[in-house]
Amino acid sequence: MLILGENGTGKELAARALYRSSQRKDEVFVSVDMGSITETLFESELFGHVKGAFTDAKTDKPGRFEIATKGTIFLDEIGNLSVPTQAKLLTAIERREVTRVGSNKPYPLMFG
Repeated sequence: MLILGENGTGKELAARALYRSSQRKDEVFVSVDMGSITETLFESELFGHVKGAFTDAKTDKPGRFEIATKGTIFLDEIGNLSVPTQAKLLTAIERREVTRVGSNKPYPLMFG
């Protein structure tokens, strides 16, 4: 679902209200402020990473998409992302899978 509105108009409140009345209300709700994630951390934050993928990757870490599996993910301020970063996001959504940084194994996303 796409919720449009200017900054500060309550898009997240609307998303949470829809979530609470949905069939997924007993699953996790993950809210991501895309404007607060740097380009260098984008893939690691959204798609996760495996141990050793980069200097500070001391353990495997699931990304926000994995955490939201079977639940709901709210991506706020997508328009603040660069076009190449938006393309990576679109690819993950279209393919319904993500690959953790440093891995070759895709993780299937389960959403409606």
